[in-house]
Amino acid sequence: MPNPSETALRNATIAVLVENEAGILARVVGLFSGRGYNIESLTVAPVDDARRLSRITIVTSGTEMVIEQIKAQLDRLVPVHKVSDLTLEGPHLARELALIKVVSRGENRVEALRLAEAFRARVVDATTESFVFELTGAGDKIDAFCALMQPIGLAEVSRTGVVAILRGPSGLS
Repeated sequence: MPNPSETALRNATIAVLVENEAGILARVVGLFSGRGYNIESLTVAPVDDARRLSRITIVTSGTEMVIEQIKAQLDRLVPVHKVSDLTLEGPHLARELALIKVVSRGENRVEALRLAEAFRARVVDATTESFVFELTGAGDKIDAFCALMQPIGLAEVSRTGVVAILRGPSGLS
């Protein structure tokens, strides 16, 4: 009988420091798709121009064995400098940015603004028929805001994906 820890699924937020070169993102995504692993969120951006480094943040899920395989395979890619499972390394901060368009009139407009204030969402565009709100926070917060905006007139959502960093003095680089 398999050990429950071997079959239990867990989420993992993995930060990968890579050389900023053409094709690296395709190789990382290919590693996941070639083995049937799911990517729930993926962000990438340059973080050190002098050393030509980019940081990729991947949110995935799987058994402990699958996540260990993912990390080992990422670590073997040639332009990878460091792979870090932030979920295991200690307290970390994870945030998303979302732009949320709400189309409404009358009382619904007032309610949309009231809810935006409660969630600390910022109005970044307004017309007589719509608002675009900017909201930063944990994924659950963005999900909750969108759920409340649904009956008011939620029209469109654009999300960045998760960015994450360890708390305290430790760093990836």
